[in-house]
Amino acid sequence: MPKINFITFDGATHTVEAEVGSSVMEAAIRNMIPGIEAECGGACACATCHVYVDDAWVGPTGSPQPMEEDMLDFAYDVKPNSRLSCQIKLTADLDGLTVNVPERQA
Repeated sequence: MPKINFITFDGATHTVEAEVGSSVMEAAIRNMIPGIEAECGGACACATCHVYVDDAWVGPTGSPQPMEEDMLDFAYDVKPNSRLSCQIKLTADLDGLTVNVPERQA
C-alpha cells in the first residue's frame, strides 16, 4: 500500500498508508488528518480538501482536469501546485507522495 506524507500547516508530518485506487482525500479522512474537511465527500463540488503537492510529485500526480480547476477558484491561497486531494487517485507509483495542507480551507 502506498504511503502518503501529509504536512499540516503547523509543520507536523502525518504518514499514512492507503489502498491503491483510493484518493488522497479518502486517506486523509480515514486517518483524521487535520485541515482536510472534505465537505462534499469527494464529488469535486467544493474546495475543502485542497492540498499543495510537493514539487517532486507534481508530475506523477498529473494535472487538474477542467472541473477541478473550476473548483480550485474557490480554494484559499491557490498556488501552481494546488490540487483537490479528492482528485488524486493513488497508484503504486505514488508511494511516498508528500502533500502540504494549507492554513485553512475555503
